[in-house]
Amino acid sequence: MPGQKDRKVPTNLSLRSELVRRAKALGLNISEAVDAALEDVIRSAEREAWLKENQEAIAEYNEVVERRGVFSDDWRTF
Repeated sequence: MPGQKDRKVPTNLSLRSELVRRAKALGLNISEAVDAALEDVIRSAEREAWLKENQEAIAEYNEVVERRGVFSDDWRTF
């Protein structure tokens, strides 16, 4: 949905006081920092879930490539 990605919702978080103090001292936007970190963690977890869900197909494909090679084997120069 257009505009939904940028929509913010109020959320209660518990953060270590020392980290909050240091972030404020540096003038960091804590909301933006947490948002970016959460996005990275989610992306990593989604990648791991996808790999786990598709591990059988990936293994089968790798076996086929090991046995037969890939279509470009006859043309590559390296």
